[in-house]
Amino acid sequence: MAIKFCCFPKDPLDDVETWSESVDKVLGCKAGQIAFREFLKSEYSEENILFWLACEEYKKIKTVPEMISSANRIYSEFVQTEAPRQINIDCTTRENITKNISQPTLTAFDTAQKLVYSLMARDCYPRFLKSDIYQGLLRKAESR
Repeated sequence: MAIKFCCFPKDPLDDVETWSESVDKVLGCKAGQIAFREFLKSEYSEENILFWLACEEYKKIKTVPEMISSANRIYSEFVQTEAPRQINIDCTTRENITKNISQPTLTAFDTAQKLVYSLMARDCYPRFLKSDIYQGLLRKAESR
């Protein structure tokens, strides 16, 4: 599977070798996010990185109306039971978000985001490093 990168100020393959250091290295760079997302898509768990990225953007919000709108979108897309991209979190965390969604704060999704991050770091990331997607990018980077 070929992954196309465009609009990067530097070659996106420059960082590929560092991705094996930690999941943070993958999530910390746009090319890493794209490759990891492709991998998660192949494992039918793309909702994890999409939720994590949505939470990262959510924490940057500056206005209350935008926060409420964004919180409701994240909730309906990822958190509520039967959400189209429902994330795998425990009942207590889901209930706490549900209880507070009418008056969200910037930390509304922190617990759920940490759970999803742990799942990605513990389960998905090691498989990503062994995947054809990562190994192919690594070979491409090394052959330059």
